[in-house]
Amino acid sequence: MIAFIGLVAGVALGFVLHPGVPLWLQPYLPIAIVAALDAMFGGLRARLDGIFDDKVFVVSFLSNTIIAALIVFFGDQLGVGSQLSTGVVVVLGIRIFSNVAAIRRKLFQA
Repeated sequence: MIAFIGLVAGVALGFVLHPGVPLWLQPYLPIAIVAALDAMFGGLRARLDGIFDDKVFVVSFLSNTIIAALIVFFGDQLGVGSQLSTGVVVVLGIRIFSNVAAIRRKLFQA
């Protein structure tokens, strides 16, 4: 319930304050969102499998997001940021789709 209240409060604050994303952070935001989605679907899958652990979820969420952003940052420093961004999105996309498939199988027994 606390997480839901925090989500509602965060969305409401976002609509009221209209926060902007700094220009230097814009290339990393989509990668961080995809990494966060990967952790979210992994957590949902773990919950449905009965093995969810909140500590593991938080560590996974933070580490996935930070590592994905660091990979893209180092790629930018080396001049290959777009290629590494594509690689990160492909890898995390595969994980997202495999988690969603497992969730679908669990929910619909199909």
